[in-house]
Amino acid sequence: MPLSLLLIFLLLFSTFNSVRQALLVFTGVPLAAVGGVFSLLIRGMPFNISAGVGFIALFGVAVLNGVVVVSCINDLRRQGRGVLDAVREGSLVKLRTVMTTVLVASFGFIPMALSAGAGAEVQRPLATVVIGGLVSSTLLTLFVLPVLYRLFEREGRARPEEDRVVQHGINGG
Repeated sequence: MPLSLLLIFLLLFSTFNSVRQALLVFTGVPLAAVGGVFSLLIRGMPFNISAGVGFIALFGVAVLNGVVVVSCINDLRRQGRGVLDAVREGSLVKLRTVMTTVLVASFGFIPMALSAGAGAEVQRPLATVVIGGLVSSTLLTLFVLPVLYRLFEREGRARPEEDRVVQHGINGG
């Protein structure tokens, strides 16, 4: 699991070319984990290999939703929008996309979470982690992530961090 978290962070860094924005999107991982752990506790299930696989899948979906929202906000910033306006509009524009991703994944795992047949002891923890974690990570993506973006990115910056890195490289300065 630590290796998967490291790979997720490295992929985020390569996507945004910014440690700040990679960390911003990576904040989805702890909140998703809290939801996954809490859902295991509620259902009285132990952490096992199957639940660990569920956490890795959960982290992927949580980070993907964060990337979608932050990328939209960055695009709006590149168009000249202020931070607050870009955060507000980007969050609203990507609301349907994030909700669709979460609902499809959650509804897909409900039969596994409720199964009682052969192999259910393997399926239930995985599905429980994913469903519980998606609920908490969705709250992060739609409410906390925009607030954090507003705190991380100051109004005075004309463009997000990664654009400045690319621009300095092109202009030689």
